Amino acid sequence: MFCLNVEIVQCFGFLSYGVLSNRSPTYKRLRAKQLVEVNYLCVHKKLRSKRMAPVLIREVTRRVHLRGRFQALFTSGTLLPKPVSKCRYWHRPLNPRKLLECGFSHLTHNMTLQRTIKLYRLPEAPLVKGFRQMTKKDVPKAWPLLSEYLEKFNIHPIFTKEEFQHFFVPRDDVVYSFIVENGDGQITDFCSFYVLPSSVMKSKQHNSLRAAYSFYNVSTVTPWPALIQDMLISAKQVSLHIYSC
Repeated sequence: MFCLNVEIVQCFGFLSYGVLSNRSPTYKRLRAKQLVEVNYLCVHKKLRSKRMAPVLIREVTRRVHLRGRFQALFTSGTLLPKPVSKCRYWHRPLNPRKLLECGFSHLTHNMTLQRTIKLYRLPEAPLVKGFRQMTKKDVPKAWPLLSEYLEKFNIHPIFTKEEFQHFFVPRDDVVYSFIVENGDGQITDFCSFYVLPSSVMKSKQHNSLRAAYSFYNVSTVTPWPALIQDMLISAKQVSLHIYSC
C-alpha cells in the first residue's frame, strides 16, 4: 500500500493492493496464476476532479511491473473495458431508523417509520442449530470447505491455510466468520462478513454509519435463506446498521 503525501502533513491519496493466487479456465490445468488485487483506492475530495486516481493507478502499475506481474483484478462502480464479471449490490437494513435519519434510505409509498421497523425486525439470536462464531481451532476444517467450494467457479482465489487464517479468523470491527457444526463435529457451512464504517455528511444526528459486507459464504446443508438470516442477526448483534451483499 502507499499514499500521496504533501509536505508530510496530510495524506491526499491512498491505494492498497496485494498478490493473490487465482485460477481461471486458461490456467485450469496449470499452476495457479498470481495476480495483483487492488483492494482500496481513495482520493481527497478536493482532488477528485484533478485526475489524481489515474496517478495512483499508474504508480501501482509501475511497481507491480517491476516485480514481473502484468495482470490485476479490481472492481469499479463504472463500466470499464472488458469486464470479466459484474454484480449488483443489495442492501438489507438492520437499523432502519438510523438509515432514514442519515438519509441513506427513504420511506417508500404508504410506509411509516413504525411499519418499516416492523418489516425489518429480526430474531434476537441465531436460529440454525450449530451456528456459532468461528475460532482459530476451526481453521483446519473450515479452510478445505471453502477451498473445495471455490473450485466450482471459473475464476476464483486460492487461499493457503495461512491466508485463510489471516483473512477469516474473527477480529472485532474488522471481520466476522461463522460456521455451522453438526452433531459429529463436522463443519457443514461457512459464512463471513467484513465491517466498513463510513462518514455521514450533512447530518446533525449522526456522524458515522457501520456497514457489514458479505465476504465468502458456503452452504452445503443449511438452506441459504436460513444461513443469511443468521448472518443478519449476528451483524445486528455487533451494532451494525446495514448488511450489503
